[in-house]
Amino acid sequence: MKDYLVKALAYDGMVRAYGVNATATVAEAQRRHDTWNTASAALGRSLVGGLLLGATVKGDDKLTIKIQGDGPAGAIVVDANGHGEVKGYLQNPHVSLPLNEKGKIDVRGAVGTQGMFTVIKDLGLKEPFSGQTPIVSGELGEDFTYYLAISEQIPSAVGLSVLVDTDDSIKVAGGFMLQIMPGADERVIDEIEANLAKTPQISTLLEAGKTPEEILDSLMPDTQLMILETMPVAFKCDCSKDKFAEAIISLGGDEIQEMIDEDHGAEAVCAFCGEKYTYTEAELAALKQEATAKDE
Repeated sequence: MKDYLVKALAYDGMVRAYGVNATATVAEAQRRHDTWNTASAALGRSLVGGLLLGATVKGDDKLTIKIQGDGPAGAIVVDANGHGEVKGYLQNPHVSLPLNEKGKIDVRGAVGTQGMFTVIKDLGLKEPFSGQTPIVSGELGEDFTYYLAISEQIPSAVGLSVLVDTDDSIKVAGGFMLQIMPGADERVIDEIEANLAKTPQISTLLEAGKTPEEILDSLMPDTQLMILETMPVAFKCDCSKDKFAEAIISLGGDEIQEMIDEDHGAEAVCAFCGEKYTYTEAELAALKQEATAKDE
């Protein structure tokens, strides 16, 4: 099944619903960052959450999620946009912890339970919107839910799931987000809560071949879904040699000369995707000229 996200309305417009299969997307991140099993689950859930939040903004609008917990995984950073594109990394990809008391991957242990959850939205306005809440769980689904309820004032339910195989590869990854609209009937909220309590884990449904639409149907069997849009999703980074060159120019002529004298070249590595870009002495000399011209 190809990775895609579905947007829908339920209960006569009282609920906005999003479902996503992001297996190949998370697998690409795992491959690029060589994440071990617990780190794979933590980064994977963050990427799935990024796709779900990204689905709430328009096309070229972007958002950045920063999860800064006190666990061994370190900070997790995810960028997403309204086109279904996501990228991300975590500070320490080689985290592998024993299973938790439920026999599941210990994402909370990797992320930690103390720290901050931040979302910065660039909606093309003069100033980006920024919201921040404390980490309340470390399991991440609850942390996305808490952020939406507190910072954006949207009562929501967010489920994020990543199943990692014994060789650290990604078996399945996906999730859902249900958002309650203002004025929604209490009966609707009660029904959703009851269904959430008895629905199997999302990874179990994905492993059984369920589509995002079928997952949303299983979460809300008492209503007819109105599908608004389906869109492909993917891990995609917009880094380039030219972008890193601009960053090198911003360092100034003296620092670039140091690179030439001491290292006889330079290598830049993208934190988001792991791509490497090399610059020869001649290329650095040209960048130094540009930097010097800017200073004059």
